[in-house]
Amino acid sequence: MSDGTVLSAQSAAPPGAVVRRFDLAPHCSLTPYSAAVFLGWLGGTTFAIATFFAIQGFWPVVPFAGLEIGLLAWALRASMRRGTCREVISITEETVTVEWHGPQVDRVSVFPRHWVRVKLHAPLAALHPARLLFESHGRVCEVGRFLTEDERRGLAARLKQLVGNVNESPALR
Repeated sequence: MSDGTVLSAQSAAPPGAVVRRFDLAPHCSLTPYSAAVFLGWLGGTTFAIATFFAIQGFWPVVPFAGLEIGLLAWALRASMRRGTCREVISITEETVTVEWHGPQVDRVSVFPRHWVRVKLHAPLAALHPARLLFESHGRVCEVGRFLTEDERRGLAARLKQLVGNVNESPALR
């Protein structure tokens, strides 16, 4: 699923606390129950047709039907796991923190706000997505891989307003 959702929550907090926070999550409209119903319906239909052809003497259809449903189950599982990924960008007066929460790994990157730069790199090829990066002191961290191009550009513009350029820290509004 390449569609993304950007949720922004703002809070009035004491100095040093989170002033702006962006929660990024992929748009995953398929629930585990609906995925199971879809797989069951499609698997039942596929095996019913395969059984009909197997009775007619075309028995090699059955293993291919099983392979097809197995691959579909694997793809659905991978899609559902990707839907559990989250990115949280927290901006305070002093720092920019990026947290990744995934099915197997949680990572955190912290950058000094005064020295961090927000960059939106154009894609290398026409069909590839742009890359939204935080850069500081030789470290680079990409955010929003699952966002659409419009969402990525909008997020980049908002982050540039909040973070500013190197050597400038605008007031957080």
